Amino acid sequence: MPAAPGGAPREHRSPLCVRALQQDVGVELSGVAVRYGRRSPWVLQDVTLSLPSGALVEVTGRNGAGKSSLLRVLAGVLRPAAGRVSGRPRVVGWAPERFPPAQRALAGDYLLAMARARGLGDRAALAVGREAERLGLGDLLGVPLAELSKGSAQKIGLAQALLAPPGLLVLDEPWSGLDAGARDAVPDIVKEITYQGGAVAVADHQQQVAALAPDLRWHAEDRRAVAADVAARAPASEAVGPRSTVEVDVPAGQVDDVLRLLRGRGLSPRTR
Repeated sequence: MPAAPGGAPREHRSPLCVRALQQDVGVELSGVAVRYGRRSPWVLQDVTLSLPSGALVEVTGRNGAGKSSLLRVLAGVLRPAAGRVSGRPRVVGWAPERFPPAQRALAGDYLLAMARARGLGDRAALAVGREAERLGLGDLLGVPLAELSKGSAQKIGLAQALLAPPGLLVLDEPWSGLDAGARDAVPDIVKEITYQGGAVAVADHQQQVAALAPDLRWHAEDRRAVAADVAARAPASEAVGPRSTVEVDVPAGQVDDVLRLLRGRGLSPRTR
């Protein structure tokens, strides 16, 4: 039986059960269309989808199919050119694929400012400390945002999305660029949010999200995004190109660490 945050065992609830308990249908996209400019081509058209509270949805599709645009509309950072989004919760956590670090502020000061903007007030420092510990931010808090590496900037971007407990968490390639410790934290974050009744949407070309058994899958293709069979995602060989098999000798005491590292990179290691 899976454990609730804090270690107490809990019974798994399906998204439909959570929705019934909360009387909340979650977020709904109705006839949504996206393009970047009045004369630009449509990126998405006539998208109608529902994301129940407590559900995890995996967003799939090839590069350029509109996955990031769909996530941005869902998160509320991009206004659709047509259609509407309803049921979006008051607190939304948004972690883009590339967190923009080109600012002079120190990472820690930025997170404090974001926590206060979320209305945390005197709890702002506590929230920053919590996420710093969870994601291993350490000395990064004293580094200017503009000097962070891509991976470090991604950790700050993920932290800012979690400062106030989100009713909707939207993650665009959350495992990209993260170190092993932060990668291992992402599944626990997703489980924590959904257990608390929040919804989570994830686009992940490395297919790490598949291990979390998503409740739903949205697939973007040919300017459309539709609900698709969760089990019918493309195999990893099709998602990332041709595959090769490599054998590696590893000291017995390091096997678990190496397997975790390789899986975190989107690979499929096997032992024998």
